[in-house]
Amino acid sequence: MTRAVLASRSATPAVTDVEIGDPGPGEALLDVTLSSVNYKDGLALAGNPGVARVDPLVPGIDAVGTVAAVGSGVTDVAVGDRVVLNGAGLGETRHGGWAERALAPAESLVRLPDDMPDERAAAIGTAGFTAMLSVLALEHVVVPEDGPILVTGASGGVGTVAIALLAARGYTVTASTGRPENDASLRALGATEVIDRAAIAELGKPMQRAIWAGAVDSVGGATLANVLASTKWGGAVTACGLAQDSALPTTVLPFILRGVSLLGVNSVDAPLPLRKRAWDRLVSDLDPALLAGVTRTVDLAAAIEVGAEVVAGRVHGRTVVDVRA
Repeated sequence: MTRAVLASRSATPAVTDVEIGDPGPGEALLDVTLSSVNYKDGLALAGNPGVARVDPLVPGIDAVGTVAAVGSGVTDVAVGDRVVLNGAGLGETRHGGWAERALAPAESLVRLPDDMPDERAAAIGTAGFTAMLSVLALEHVVVPEDGPILVTGASGGVGTVAIALLAARGYTVTASTGRPENDASLRALGATEVIDRAAIAELGKPMQRAIWAGAVDSVGGATLANVLASTKWGGAVTACGLAQDSALPTTVLPFILRGVSLLGVNSVDAPLPLRKRAWDRLVSDLDPALLAGVTRTVDLAAAIEVGAEVVAGRVHGRTVVDVRA
């Protein structure tokens, strides 16, 4: 048995003991040190069937820890390796990282470099990993000289890390947020301008004044439609979230009249080479001090409360979960 948060559609989430079991073929058993709170975790706590594919479920779509045991056929990691896992079904189709132990698909584990402490890896978490995947996709199309990059949902986990990463690469970043009290923090991360999300939250014309060379969007809905409509010729927008809506009420006009690219970002199923590349870049590009400035740590019980706050859009930056506390 292991201590964990257990969420169920028929009961209130609580810290309890959960049976995890031994690793099967292709699996690794992790002694988890830290996890984090992501948007999907908040949905899982609420029993959202689009995220919580099994019931009951231990939330936590990421985990940082040490390999305690491996199943048959596992060769890429060994007992004693410090590793990080983002997505790969964790906290969705299998018990996740909000537990002292977790079973994980070994093929998705990334060994942590010696100079990456567990605390920083957890602070990055799936949100930061997704932000890095977004930047990797965006920079294939857009260079800093092309113009400003918009980051929507800028106060959230993906947004805060994306701002820091883009600014470090020389991009001019505009942050869109509904929380004006975070203006100074977003500028400290590297944003040169902060706009009210209300300005782009209501659906506008299918073609609008071209402003952005590109964007990182974690909001979806009318916001994403407006961003596409106001992106310059040849620009690119990455889409990784649906905090506003999963629907996309747009037209083909931005794509065929301005050659705009819409780039989907999927952190769950990212192949191992891409995972390693993203984590290598997170080590080199993300300033630990900037990350620490927008990170807090909570215990398992408090993580339950934070999950609901994340879904409501009331959490700024990243929240690490110390599963041992």
